[in-house]
Amino acid sequence: MENIQAIKQRFELIGNDGKLNRAIEKAIQVAPTDISVLVTGESGVGKESIPKIIHSLSHRKHAKYIAVNCGAIPEGTIDSELFGHEKGAFTGATQTRSGYFEVADGGTIFLDEVGELPLTTQVRLLRVLENGEFLKVGSSQVQKTNVRIVAATNVNMFEAIKKEKFREDLYYRLSTVEINIPPLRERKDDIHLLFRKFASDFGQKYKMPTIRLSPEAVDLLLKYRWPGNIRQLRNIAEQISVLEGKREVSAAKLHGYLPNSMTTNLPAVVGSNKKESDFSNEREILYKVLFDMKSDLNDLKKLTLELLQNNDAEKVQEENETLIRKIYGNKDDHRTPEQNEVAEVLQLPEPLIENTPPSSPVQEDRYHFAEEIQEEETLSLQQKEIELIKKSLERNRGKRKAAASELGISERTLYRKIKQYDL
Repeated sequence: MENIQAIKQRFELIGNDGKLNRAIEKAIQVAPTDISVLVTGESGVGKESIPKIIHSLSHRKHAKYIAVNCGAIPEGTIDSELFGHEKGAFTGATQTRSGYFEVADGGTIFLDEVGELPLTTQVRLLRVLENGEFLKVGSSQVQKTNVRIVAATNVNMFEAIKKEKFREDLYYRLSTVEINIPPLRERKDDIHLLFRKFASDFGQKYKMPTIRLSPEAVDLLLKYRWPGNIRQLRNIAEQISVLEGKREVSAAKLHGYLPNSMTTNLPAVVGSNKKESDFSNEREILYKVLFDMKSDLNDLKKLTLELLQNNDAEKVQEENETLIRKIYGNKDDHRTPEQNEVAEVLQLPEPLIENTPPSSPVQEDRYHFAEEIQEEETLSLQQKEIELIKKSLERNRGKRKAAASELGISERTLYRKIKQYDL
């Protein structure tokens, strides 16, 4: 069995961090077996190196090794890509095709971004893990395959299981052994080492002197959080190598290449449901305002009715002084246009808080006038309804079914209206 240092040199892995060494050690230990492995870690930490180590040290090293990016394959075609399809299985299937599990029989399949697999595909994958069987798309013939599955994901699997985006039984089948690759910010001693390696590589690639960092720039490099991890570090090293004329880079120059000026390595706590929470709070406040307005309107209607029917207006005013002040303000205040509009809609006396003599003729006239308006509106609506029914029956030559359809009511309702209005 090869030691960790030899594996690092063979696969160009740079760093002496203890967590990284432990991950490589676990890969070396599980390689001779056929158990499934799940590699976890943030995007850009180099998870793809672990499956290569496992395959190269296993008894399958002379068979095929296929890496599949599950997140890059459309949901409608991923079953066909993994398991193959029969001719005519779907539109465009002009010939039979072998899937990756059939082609890699006897070898190793690396399923990158396995957390992005659709639930239907997860069921098929679970069957392969349990008994090595699968069905081609459009086929009823069960086929066997003997592959070693190594998966990787940057998704929090327990959160995905909780949200029912990933099957719990599949997770435990994949993660017989789980290998976690630490993020770059947890490997502070390796950051400058990696940067120097990338700078040397790009210096040779572009045939120019290798860039160097000033002590202040190195300090800035170590404090940065590196959300994109090794992939981001490599990208910045390449940018500086190409764009900078001076080969020694200062902290000020390096600062310009770090996105969003995120130069701190302190943990940042950001609520994932912040926007949803803010919206929920605003909605609750809005509901409360609406309910309060409805309550005020109900109280206002009750007060208006008492003033219209009660002979003692002064007593009503005293008992409801708080409500009157809440709606109209102080006695000397003038109503706003909105209050006048509410008063007009509710047929309030002008103004409500003034002392109107008991049994005032104006009150009685307004009260009866309101009743007359309501009665006239009711009669007018009834007359219009009769006219509409008559016209519809005439247009449809007495055919009640067609008339009911035109009016947007049921035949039964139309029959009842005809009988009610004696049409």
